[in-house]
Amino acid sequence: MTDFVDTTKLYIREISKSVAKDMIIKNHYTHKWSLCRVAYGIFYKSDKYNNFFNTTDDVLIGCAIFGQPVGRSAAESITPLIKINQVLELTRLWVKDIPNDKNIESYSISQCIKQIKIQFPDIKCIISYADGEQSHKGTIYQACNFLYQGNSSVALMPNYSISLTKNPYNWMHSRTVSSKYGSHNVEHLKRTIGKTFYRKKESNKHRYILFISNKGENRKFIKSLKHPILPYPKNNKHIDEIQEFLVENNSDNSFF
Repeated sequence: MTDFVDTTKLYIREISKSVAKDMIIKNHYTHKWSLCRVAYGIFYKSDKYNNFFNTTDDVLIGCAIFGQPVGRSAAESITPLIKINQVLELTRLWVKDIPNDKNIESYSISQCIKQIKIQFPDIKCIISYADGEQSHKGTIYQACNFLYQGNSSVALMPNYSISLTKNPYNWMHSRTVSSKYGSHNVEHLKRTIGKTFYRKKESNKHRYILFISNKGENRKFIKSLKHPILPYPKNNKHIDEIQEFLVENNSDNSFF
């Protein structure tokens, strides 16, 4: 018997959002839930005892979450021929780390897309992002023949993380900064935080798209793209440029 997974026994099926949410919060690197229209479980079919999973039952080894993209301009930023309700974003993907199975994630995405074409025939495009902050460059999307549109031309504006400490830095994501302090404006942050803080520009995410309509429509979409198709990135080197903002300590204005 082998300790490795036989990938020919992988299959996907829709699972409840509650099951998917629990799996994502526990295992995904963000540990955060996201928008979800449909959640697909990634299963391993076990027709006999398998050493790796230590069971004879089918095992849920991961999940893929698809939701409507945030913002009305998401579809328009791809092509004017597509409406927002015709796009799904792959918002979360997690698969158990399995030795010797490097293609399991791309295989799972491909199977999910086949199911989406059946279950949601109005969907024309799948969009997803690889997080440069995590040194991801989208290898799994490249394996699935997604089109790459870069990590700068599609960014609306730069985003910044901040840290209230140094050595070590404890970076607060830009979304959390906005939620906690109400603005990214430096002068506003100085007044609100009330003490010295540090800021770094977040790496833009790599954007990938895949048209899943018929061949004729797909060709029209590609010809009408708002942003060009670019060569796949080979590396994702990101050097943090950290700024220090000195603030005289004022306990009356500090949240801390």
